[in-house]
Amino acid sequence: MLNKILVALDSSDLSEVVVQTLLQFQLQSQTEVIIAHVVFNAGSNPDVAADRPQVETESISHEALAKLQAYQAILPCKSELEIVTGDPAEEITRLANIHKADMIVIGSRGLTGMNRILQGSVSGQVAEEAHCSVLIVKPLS
Repeated sequence: MLNKILVALDSSDLSEVVVQTLLQFQLQSQTEVIIAHVVFNAGSNPDVAADRPQVETESISHEALAKLQAYQAILPCKSELEIVTGDPAEEITRLANIHKADMIVIGSRGLTGMNRILQGSVSGQVAEEAHCSVLIVKPLS
């Protein structure tokens, strides 16, 4: 049974597909979902990073926060919202470790070839580095 699921969401339309995929699981009332949103910070200072870095409230728009809270409200189980700053793949993996997640659910932009090389793959890096299973949700065609 999945006791803790970390769901990585960004501000893209793919987040809706990720949440709908999560809802296809028969989530038990004792399951806990951690909704993680990472505000990318290319210039983050690793010497300042704490166990749970705080995010300035200005870092995320009210619209994005409202959308995350709306996703949280439709879940049939306990949930928590984690908003952090840093490198997305590193922070998602770190949060999964902190929360001892049984699974990570994350979207994939579906990049291939040179775009994947140049822009990188957050979902691929998370799948490589995570201690638990990772469900990668692809965009609808």
